[in-house]
Amino acid sequence: MQLKMWVLTGAAVTLWLAPLVALNKRIGWHKSMQGLSLCGAVACAVGGGNIARKLADQAEIEALKLRAVKADVEDEIATEVYVSRTQRQQEAEAILAPSNAEMEEVRERLEALYKPEPSKPAEPLVQPLNQPDDNALAVEEETFTSLNLTKNQAIELIQKLRSELNQTQTIEKLWECKKGGSEAWKRAYAQFKSLMDE
Repeated sequence: MQLKMWVLTGAAVTLWLAPLVALNKRIGWHKSMQGLSLCGAVACAVGGGNIARKLADQAEIEALKLRAVKADVEDEIATEVYVSRTQRQQEAEAILAPSNAEMEEVRERLEALYKPEPSKPAEPLVQPLNQPDDNALAVEEETFTSLNLTKNQAIELIQKLRSELNQTQTIEKLWECKKGGSEAWKRAYAQFKSLMDE
């Protein structure tokens, strides 16, 4: 179609200029040839213009189609990204949110650890607690925990508690101090490590 437009445009220019160069106004049949040539030039120019207009309309329609396709693709991609993001968020929430059974189990374990049982008497220790005695001999043995236990007593008690409590809970319970940067915690942790390393 474009080739046809260029051929008609070239023919119009040729038919417009040829009579001026090749034909003489004094000869009668030359005058009629000039008129026919000019009419042919006008017809070719109008035909070329019509083709050019159609091509412009088609180009505009193609551009609109291309924009519509591009908008559809962008919309589809945006929808997929939104759905994917929403799905990932729901999966993450499902992973992070513990189930009711897990929450109940954790709650029961915490209650068992921190709730005293009044009906059950405390288990006596294998050896009595070693309280400081003013009348004792001058030989002093190193004591551990806030209960002033000997080394063997402390190790035995820690081993019993390890099945129920983790390391931090054991230290907090036996040395009666909270985890943190305090001197009491540092001393308790050092004593615990020295007992466990041996």
